[in-house]
Amino acid sequence: MKKPELLAPAGNMEALKAAVLAGCDAVYIGGKFFGARNFAINFTDEEIIEAIKYAHLYGVKVYVTMNTLVYEAETENFIKYAEFLHQNNVDAIIIQDIGMMDVLRKMYPNLELHASTQMHIHNVEGVKLVESLGLKRTVVARETPIHLLKEMKKNSNIELEVFVQGALCVSYSGQCLMSSLLNGRSGNRGTCSQCCRMPYDLIVDNQKINVEKYLLSPKDLNCLKYLEPLLELGIDSLKIEGRMKRKEYVYMVVKLYRKAIDSYFDKGYIDITKQDFIELKKIFNRGFTKGFLNDEKSSDFIHSIRPNHMGIEIGEVIKVDKNMVTVLLNHPINQNDGIRILGKNDCGCIINKLYKNGKLVSNAKDGDIVSFYVKEKVSIHSKVLLTTDYLQLKEIDNILDTKQKKIKMKGKIICKENKKITLQVWDDFNKVEVESEIIPELALKMPISKERILSQISKTGSTPFEFEVLDFDIDENLFINIKDLNDLRRDALEKLKQKRYYEIPFIKNKYQIELEEFREEKGKIAFISKIEDYSKYKFEFDEFITEDETIYEALKDKVKITFKLPRVIEHAKEYQIPLLVGELGSVYKYQDTYTDFSLNVTNSYAVAFLHSLGVKRITLSYELNDFQINNIVTSYIKRYQKRPNLELIVSSNPEVMILKYDLLKTNGISKDEAYLKDSFNHLYKVKRKNNLTTIYHFERRELENPNHYFDMGITKIRYHF
Repeated sequence: MKKPELLAPAGNMEALKAAVLAGCDAVYIGGKFFGARNFAINFTDEEIIEAIKYAHLYGVKVYVTMNTLVYEAETENFIKYAEFLHQNNVDAIIIQDIGMMDVLRKMYPNLELHASTQMHIHNVEGVKLVESLGLKRTVVARETPIHLLKEMKKNSNIELEVFVQGALCVSYSGQCLMSSLLNGRSGNRGTCSQCCRMPYDLIVDNQKINVEKYLLSPKDLNCLKYLEPLLELGIDSLKIEGRMKRKEYVYMVVKLYRKAIDSYFDKGYIDITKQDFIELKKIFNRGFTKGFLNDEKSSDFIHSIRPNHMGIEIGEVIKVDKNMVTVLLNHPINQNDGIRILGKNDCGCIINKLYKNGKLVSNAKDGDIVSFYVKEKVSIHSKVLLTTDYLQLKEIDNILDTKQKKIKMKGKIICKENKKITLQVWDDFNKVEVESEIIPELALKMPISKERILSQISKTGSTPFEFEVLDFDIDENLFINIKDLNDLRRDALEKLKQKRYYEIPFIKNKYQIELEEFREEKGKIAFISKIEDYSKYKFEFDEFITEDETIYEALKDKVKITFKLPRVIEHAKEYQIPLLVGELGSVYKYQDTYTDFSLNVTNSYAVAFLHSLGVKRITLSYELNDFQINNIVTSYIKRYQKRPNLELIVSSNPEVMILKYDLLKTNGISKDEAYLKDSFNHLYKVKRKNNLTTIYHFERRELENPNHYFDMGITKIRYHF
């Protein structure tokens, strides 16, 4: 059993250095473009080059996130940016867009690609598809349970990467359109407005049934107690979320997971203490869940009280005198700590002045009664949380400022009379040998001792290296200048340093693809969920789609009809009928399919890729405007000299989220339908089907003049009833 890679987030250079110091094996970072955390500070091109060199020096790999959907007008810049990263020795690119994935794998055979969790790989067939395309790794959907991970491991050789810590999306990643369709900020393009962290009411039969407001806000994933099955299974990479988090958070979390992994391999068990969890909670938590990875109950998945950092509870308000609050502590507190007092409207502050028995104090302990000022009105018996531990952050900052990670190496110094001095140094993968310019001679007066030679060579000082072993073969009574020894050491260490800046061979091929010609068969399609709709619309539409097997069986001999598969399928059934599929596993398993909007097709390369796999018709993403749609068609025709077969949904109530979390059951609703109401009184239909929950847009999406899409080159337009 080999140790898994510990993969850390870094939103800036400070966080990257913190992750390296804490013991990560790899980091993932984002550039200024094409990353799914657009609001992180992220790295300039120059900083990325610096980051790769710094990480490689310490034996840490660097993966760059290019995991957004790419519009047609951006494809050329996307490819250029990937080439820039490849030329500067990035270890891998994490990618979502299936069109860009196809281009990069063909043009740059030495560029390692990882399928992002945004690619929605959640079953064995999806894993097999990306493996067959030559990808090195897939980041599986966060909802994937361990029993499915076992099947993926058993049936493939691709590396599997699993999230073990941090913020969760309530929707399957890559399958949330809520922020995009409501606010024009696409989660698939790195600008999510976090609709799931907003307050909602749950409405059944026109009655509000919820008490708490944050019905879609997940707790943070924490797998420290649940790592053993992942380690035994041989998961290749354990991933920590947090490119928006500060350096102190990155250091603390990476350090704890390093401790957990190492303790299991050294001692046979996960050695994480109660105090470790307290420190982790203080640095950041929204409450912790073990996640659907570990078969979490839906009732324990959401933190419905509030969506922000909860810290730890440290006391209760026992007295309020205007703006002076008195608290009975059950945990120590210090001046400059940050606290939050829970109530109808939470209030928070930094404790600049702390009083005990009427006197200013710098700290207080468990059981003390303390007072401090707050600006807002609070109530007696309110709970008090510690959300910023000043001393914790100060300690971590001190470590980051003063501690230097050292690279262990071995060496041998050879000093022989009338021969050049030789110094050999090596690490686990590299070895260098340097010779002095001078030739030692016997000393006439003051010979240098072996101890002095070894001491001088061992002075690695502020360099990243330190000797683990330094052997020697030294003649007695030699005269050697100290400066010559220093020069020899510096030369050897610099050469070893340069060797650690390894290069990934750059090869660039021509992008090629084989595509069939499609006949231009324009028509209108109706998606129906009731048999009566067929009778109502049969003279208006050329084709029909349904996800109801009864309707399909009733109509299959009367009209052209396609059966729609779910976009979340853990185990695919056998079908020999026309299928509309919504995820990559089904594209791999079934022949001659159509693909749905949930494949997130936003450029002509993605269209070509799906056609090359045998997909007969492709539904474009909801996240496209008319200009972008037209650009896809014209670019496809210009590049490939053939026409694509495209479909566009022009009338529907779009599905904006699909959840493994059972929102209705968790809130005591036995019905399969309800509504969410937001702060603007918009009503979103919620439906439960096949153990999944789907949330729909509050209003119908009706594209103006739908027939003009035929003029653009769209083959079919679809209506949902």
